[in-house]
Amino acid sequence: MPGQSGLKPRVLAAREKISQARAKLHERHNQGSPGIQICAAMTDLLDSVLLDLYDGALEQLTSNAREREELQSQLALVPHGGYGRRDVAPYSDVDLMLLYDPAAVDHITPLAQTFTQDIYDSGLKLGFSARSIDEACTLSLQDISTFTSLAESRFLHGSVRLYSRYNNRFRRVRRRNRNRLVERIILERRQERQQFGDTVYLLKPNIKRSRGGLRELQLVRWIGFTRHGETDLDSLRRMGALTREDRNTLRSAYDFLLRLRNEMHFHAGKSQDLLTREEQVRLAEKYGYETDESLLAVERFMQVYFEHTSQVRYAQTHFVRSARSPRTWTHFWGSLFSHQVEGDFLVGPFQIRATRRGLEKVSTELSEVLRLMDLANLYDKRIDHSVWQAIRKAMLKRTQIDISPEAARRFLSLLSEPARLAALLRRLHELRVLECFIPGMRKARCLLQFNEYHKYTVDEHSIRALQHATEFIRDDGPLGDAYRSLEHKRTLHLALLMHDLGKGTNEDHSEVGVRIARKTAAHLQLPPAETETICFLIHKHLMMSNLALRHDLNDPSIVLKFAVEVGSPEILQMLYLLTCADISAVGPGVFNNWKLDLLTQLYHRARNHLTGESGQAGSNLTLEQQRTELRQQATIANEDRKRFNELVNAVPTGYLTSVPGDHILPQLESLLHLDQGKALGWARWVPERNAVEYTIGSHEATMAGMFHRLTGVLSSQGNQIMAAEIDRLTEKLVIDRFYVQDLDFPEHPPEARLAEISAKLLDGIENPSPAPLTFRKIWQSSSEQAASELNPMPTRVVIDNNTVRAFTIINVFAYDQIGLLYTITRALYDLKLEVHLAKITTHVDQVVDIFYVTDRQEQKIESTEQLQQIKRNLLAAIQENE
Repeated sequence: MPGQSGLKPRVLAAREKISQARAKLHERHNQGSPGIQICAAMTDLLDSVLLDLYDGALEQLTSNAREREELQSQLALVPHGGYGRRDVAPYSDVDLMLLYDPAAVDHITPLAQTFTQDIYDSGLKLGFSARSIDEACTLSLQDISTFTSLAESRFLHGSVRLYSRYNNRFRRVRRRNRNRLVERIILERRQERQQFGDTVYLLKPNIKRSRGGLRELQLVRWIGFTRHGETDLDSLRRMGALTREDRNTLRSAYDFLLRLRNEMHFHAGKSQDLLTREEQVRLAEKYGYETDESLLAVERFMQVYFEHTSQVRYAQTHFVRSARSPRTWTHFWGSLFSHQVEGDFLVGPFQIRATRRGLEKVSTELSEVLRLMDLANLYDKRIDHSVWQAIRKAMLKRTQIDISPEAARRFLSLLSEPARLAALLRRLHELRVLECFIPGMRKARCLLQFNEYHKYTVDEHSIRALQHATEFIRDDGPLGDAYRSLEHKRTLHLALLMHDLGKGTNEDHSEVGVRIARKTAAHLQLPPAETETICFLIHKHLMMSNLALRHDLNDPSIVLKFAVEVGSPEILQMLYLLTCADISAVGPGVFNNWKLDLLTQLYHRARNHLTGESGQAGSNLTLEQQRTELRQQATIANEDRKRFNELVNAVPTGYLTSVPGDHILPQLESLLHLDQGKALGWARWVPERNAVEYTIGSHEATMAGMFHRLTGVLSSQGNQIMAAEIDRLTEKLVIDRFYVQDLDFPEHPPEARLAEISAKLLDGIENPSPAPLTFRKIWQSSSEQAASELNPMPTRVVIDNNTVRAFTIINVFAYDQIGLLYTITRALYDLKLEVHLAKITTHVDQVVDIFYVTDRQEQKIESTEQLQQIKRNLLAAIQENE
């Protein structure tokens, strides 16, 4: 009989039992019980609850004891997945299969309906299936997720005979198809990594699904079962399929991750696997990590987390590669077409292997390992897994690694070739050898920087930056030209590896990085000239991006000053490549065409100064030719010709060089006869910048104080503003240009969309409303605590009155918020400042907004008191917006 709540007594009893048991387990967890014990106890609880509900469902189906007994002899309850392996977290799903004999098929539907409804009503999340032996085995071959889940199944209740038949049949299926199944499991996991993070070093990892997490441990069990018929790590160790070191590594990480996951579930009161920034801060405090002058508590906690997950990744990768069946045809052709290198190595069409003598050498001498890597890089071949297996086994036994002059020489030789460099350096990092050559890499290992500028840890970011640089070799644009023509690639590669190693202290990381570079250079015995170049690149590795993304590149004095400071075309070339690779390695999508275009402009203009190629006179001649073409192509009345020519003469360089002539011409012609109080608007998609350009033209009096309103309109319509420029022409005409990324239409917005936003911009000028603008939540989609509440980095306003003669430059560093740009520009308007140029740079969820301003009389702000007032008002406005 249902109770007053409408639920059956057995369901109410199950709910109460689960609630009380979870509370007790939470208390045991807080007292320090290992994660595996909590998970095992949670599994026992679920077993007990499900058996009670199952018996109740059987009794409800039939009151005849003999019929129930006969039916149970045709059924078996089979937990699988996490429930099957007994590591259920407090709020995990329950994966359960009702296995049935075909003779019981008529009873399955009513039994399953009652049983599953009771489970749902008890508050458990259920993954349920009812299958015959044939159905289970057939589906496991069709769906690899089903196979991996059933690989970890166990008997709970019912017919032991039926379960044994199923288990034997499933294992036969596994044996007959193991090669194909292994490959499908690996492919499935690879696809999951791409969704949840194909690197250990994500700053907000999913502890179950991201690389190095619990899923990697499960992958070892699944591959172990498929290849060897065993899922248990100790069994795999006894069989020789898993090394003792890897077994210990995986077991330690398993205990750490399970306890961490249990804590996250208990705290959330639900399934929670995403290690958000808020959770990282909370967990660091809970587990007693402390902040000191060099690292935050949360950075120390995450360093431990990344140590575990990186070791899981290494051990899992090694195990999986060993489990994959060798391709006979690859080995045959490799042997047939190999050639020997000094009797030690065999270079084939696909990989490089070692002879018996070579295998002995790489197992005993580090310099020989580097020699092998150098050859693999030179010939662009991967190292045979059996050879790497021997190297790894030998290196893991070493308690100390000494760097001989020969090893250092071979390391430097390795750094000179780009083919497989990043992958080989990762292997050296895995073995903790890379830090022997570059000592600063030791402290950077798994070091999280708790901000949103970077998506990866310092060591991963450094290697990724080098990887992006080597991939430029295949680029068919200016980056490819610059990288392929670079003579001293080793110097660039070393600078990339070390450019951020100064992080993790309370000093400027560029200054610390120079000291690290000098010590490393001495350690590797680099020539003095190369040492100085590396130190310059590290010390100035942010300079080029700061100039390109924050300043007006049409100001020749800025470009000239930059060129003089760099001093040499080759160093400029390296700095350009380093800057692009550095930004690319911040995170997916951070380096876009917009940033590449700005950096390339700066690179070419500075190079012109340093080489004398395409000098300034040639550039002016080109601009004058453009103006001549505009005058010749104009179709205007003779009486307007003089005014039009004056308008063309007044077109600023930046406008002339960034907008095609067939767009400039109709804009200028239309502006000639524009009435006071009116405005004109144009919109176009700019594919090379992956952005939309919105242009508004009007009289200066009409546009006065409108900049903030235009930014507000664009932001409120779901556009992320990348840059803005204000160009003043003759007759007090003004053109405002905005480059934006439309978050609703990232790939070429339709014309109707462009027309709609252009109309709203014009309406905002011609019919200004005092009503406040509303903004959609376009940047922050996560419900987690705001970054500004978790990160100690404060909002900053920096005023530069020295860089540019005619303008005061205001730099605003802040966390991105809804309507932030509108808030800032409105505050500038209230301060009676005119914005002449604006650049907006977004790093994940932090922005740097740069404004070139004057007062309303177009004078630079010189008053110290006024400058201080600007800073105070901007900080107050941003804080109020938060």
